[in-house]
Order: sequence, then structure tokens, then C-alpha cells
Amino acid sequence: MRQLTRVGGLIGLSLLLAACPRPVRPPPPTPTEPSVPTQPQTPTAPDTRGATVYDVSPQSSQLAIYVFRGGKFSKLGHNHVMTSQNLSGRVWVHPDFARSGFELSFPVAQLVIDDAEARRAAGSDFPPEIPQSDKDGTRKNMLKPEVLDGEHYPEVKLRSAKVGGTLEAPQVRAHITIKETSRDVEVPVKIEAAGAKLTASGEFDVLQTEFGMKPFSVALGALEVQDKLHIKFRVVAEKK
Repeated sequence: MRQLTRVGGLIGLSLLLAACPRPVRPPPPTPTEPSVPTQPQTPTAPDTRGATVYDVSPQSSQLAIYVFRGGKFSKLGHNHVMTSQNLSGRVWVHPDFARSGFELSFPVAQLVIDDAEARRAAGSDFPPEIPQSDKDGTRKNMLKPEVLDGEHYPEVKLRSAKVGGTLEAPQVRAHITIKETSRDVEVPVKIEAAGAKLTASGEFDVLQTEFGMKPFSVALGALEVQDKLHIKFRVVAEKK
């Protein structure tokens, strides 16, 4: 987020976004129900009696957060990919599937900004080569109080709010906490169980403003970050 760009000779300042030759084409949103606001609360310990418990494998699990440019001068910017391989937590599967659940978290300070391979895998709207100085600027702004406030809130936390359906066709609502704000979000997910390993994968959208974050913006919104974040995940867990 720290590049100097002149727009019409009027602005020269650090941008969150570096120049990108193609227009933004965010992925089509996954149909979900609107997120449900909830009040922060101390969760009670989950009842895992009778369930098979799996520990999350950080090395095998992957999380990617896609951030898109916006505004009148969006062509002067580029999109971002933030990735984490530091997921921790556990998943439990009960014979009565509605009693299944999960607890996950990841440290915001260890998010990897614009990894070349992650950008390449994201497609043509994410040119792989980003200067290190821009990555450093993006990290600095990402951890500011207005965004993730990494100093006071070092982790993003997710836990199951409601589980329904079956293992083959699960219906999952996740309780997501970022900073002081929690929301319940419907998360489409596919679950595969093979031997001692469980894999859950899916993707969904959230709005930064719904979690108390202020999307980066300059020049009265002429160049900005879109409110919507697109999240893709693959959680791999192994039987305890």
C-alpha cells in the first residue's frame, strides 16, 4: 500500500493497490444467506462426548483471502491475495451430525501478502510479481487499527454456530469473530473423510464493514478497496 501515484496531477500518496493492466473481475459470489449480527460472548466449552475429534494440520490446511480494487481510478491499482498456513484448532464429527462442530483460528500478523504462487493460482486478475516494498506497505496498512488492528486483536476466530444436514451434504453456519465484532455466516462446505483424515473445503464472502473494518480509500473513494472479501479454504484435520 505504499506507492506514489499521480492522478490527474492532483494526488501523490501511498496506494494500497499497485497498477494492474486488467479490469477487476471478482469471482461470482457464492449464494449465501445474509450474515446475522451477533453480540461478542464467551463461548461455552463444546460437548464432544461420543464424537470423533480431529486436530487441524496447519501444514496441510490453506486459507486465501482475496481483496479487490475499486473506485473510479481502479485501473491504477491491483488486487491482493492474503494467505495463511497457520490455521489451528479442531473439528469433531458426531454420529448425530447436528452435534458436530469446529473451533479454528489464525494469527493475522502471519498472513502472507501477495505470494507469487498464490497470485498466479488466482488467475489473470492477479499478476504474480509485486514489489516487496508494496507488500510491506500492504501489511502495515492491513494491521492498522482501522482494519485488523493486529496489535490488540492478534487472531481471527471461527467456530461452529449451527451444523445440520449430513456429512455428505452438510449445512454449516460459522460464528466469525474479527476484532470486537462477531457475525454468523452461512458457509457452503464440502467434507471428505478418509481413514484418519478429514478435509473440509469451500468459499464464501464477507463484508469488511460488517466486522468493524474500514476498507482503504484515497481521493474521496476515487481509488479504494472493495468492501467485499472473498475467502477460500481447505482445512485438513487428523484424528486424535
